[in-house]
Amino acid sequence: MSLELTDVTLTYPDGDTRLTALDRVTLDVPRGTVTAVVGPSGSGKSSLLAVAATLVTPDSGTVTVDGTPTAGLSRSDLTELRRRSIGIVFQQPNLLPALTAAEQLQVMAGIDGRSPGRARGRALELLDAVGLAGQAGRRPHQLSGGQRQRVNIARALMNDPTVLLVDEPTSALDHERGAAVMDLLTRLTHRRATATVLVTHDRALLTSVDRIAEVRDGRLTLTAPAR
Repeated sequence: MSLELTDVTLTYPDGDTRLTALDRVTLDVPRGTVTAVVGPSGSGKSSLLAVAATLVTPDSGTVTVDGTPTAGLSRSDLTELRRRSIGIVFQQPNLLPALTAAEQLQVMAGIDGRSPGRARGRALELLDAVGLAGQAGRRPHQLSGGQRQRVNIARALMNDPTVLLVDEPTSALDHERGAAVMDLLTRLTHRRATATVLVTHDRALLTSVDRIAEVRDGRLTLTAPAR
């Protein structure tokens, strides 16, 4: 497994009491598979993603990323683990307006200390993988919404993570473009052997995922997708 959550409980202050966001959640995500997380608003989906990303520390339970237990790690060690092993695709691409598609990815490699030449080659390889080989020199305002989201996905893969966490990647897209993005994520997961967790509200796009994790009131139930 590349991502393991074991008996994870997470609570937040709520007046004089505490609100349970995750209630003894266990989830194993093998490399090369996509697990879609669904559930109503406020059910705990975003909390699960934040815990998996090591951005939030649970009250109890264990989180293991790429074989590394995260309990007890310092803030700098967690930052290094995220940089090395976790790619995050945010709901909004948040691309830098002044940078080209290739440069958006090269910034990530610069943070990782890679040489500019290697970073450029890697960026072009990933843009080709997401179907944007001919758009490397375009800036965000010159790209469609679906193309910007593809750059967002490629950027998350720039440092070759073993875990890919995706937050509502199709929320701003129409059904056709959303389906294309879902298909792309599935293909990249299998090709690059990432352990992918994808939060989505659109159940119509779940036919290509490997498992569905439904979260209700902080509790998780695993099911197989309808084919």
